[in-house]
Amino acid sequence: MQEGDSQNSFWKLLKKGNTSSASAAIGNAGIAIIKGVAAGLTGSGAMFASTMHSVADTINQAFVFAGSVLAEKKPTPRFPSGFGRVINLFCMVAVIVVTVMAYETIREGFHFLSHPSESHGFWLNLVVLFVSIAVDGYVLIKAMKEIVHEARVEAKGLKIAKAAFRNVGRAAPPTRLVFYEDLVGTTGAFLALIAVVVTSLTSFTLLDGISTILIGLLMVGVAFRVGYDNMVGLIGVAAPPEVEEKVARIIFSNRYVTDIYQMRILQEGRYYHVEGLIELTPGLSLADADDIKFKVRSSLLDDADITDVTLGIIEDNGVTNWKPVKPTAEIK
Repeated sequence: MQEGDSQNSFWKLLKKGNTSSASAAIGNAGIAIIKGVAAGLTGSGAMFASTMHSVADTINQAFVFAGSVLAEKKPTPRFPSGFGRVINLFCMVAVIVVTVMAYETIREGFHFLSHPSESHGFWLNLVVLFVSIAVDGYVLIKAMKEIVHEARVEAKGLKIAKAAFRNVGRAAPPTRLVFYEDLVGTTGAFLALIAVVVTSLTSFTLLDGISTILIGLLMVGVAFRVGYDNMVGLIGVAAPPEVEEKVARIIFSNRYVTDIYQMRILQEGRYYHVEGLIELTPGLSLADADDIKFKVRSSLLDDADITDVTLGIIEDNGVTNWKPVKPTAEIK
């Protein structure tokens, strides 16, 4: 019976894993194999660089998906704050993989500059790169939609891209990683496509090495950005102003709450921990004040992004302490 329960629990955790990283890992695995075969047959440096990027993406996104599953585990007596920051650790390892692949790509680019060679198999490279752009583009769009969903903003159609760029910082670490990597993956595939076309139609073979180095530098940019985001996440970062404002609205929705004396919201992974001291209408009995506190706490925990709430209560001191922060984006 216990074995069956553990299996059910495992499958529940697996279903809660980040879908963007899972689909990206599957898509990039197929693309990496196709690109690798094409690079070996044609000798294209740009195709080699694009292959290295796809291999890095596959390893990272599979690894990060595993981390996103572990991060969904419920808090235990030993780890009362939960496992939200586990995903930041997994993403940091993914950054190391990207950095190593970027180094190898840039080194190979300089090799192609020093020893330029003519590539062949123009049509094979062309077809593979078009397929790569289509797959990476699809995953990128899916990641954008996931960012909009996780940030809880309203956006449809072409506005999704703008909303995704604006709110990427509020998405879960795995979604941010997929977004950045596939943004670079799509851009890198375009660069490789330009290099393949130019080197096949002209004698400017140096472009093969130049595009390889550019793709490697883009990978370095991804490593730096994702590394910084997850380093901040491991230290512990305050929630964005939009989230703080949403939490305040929920608290003030109770008619007995007159002010927020102090509040701290800590972000862990894609979830938030709320600690606050709220002021209540004067003259309430201790029993009534306790009931109000628990109602406010329950209202906060109804939000899917809030996993832990600690509230204290005091009587209204007649001084307004809470100063609303103007949010930069509308939230649901």
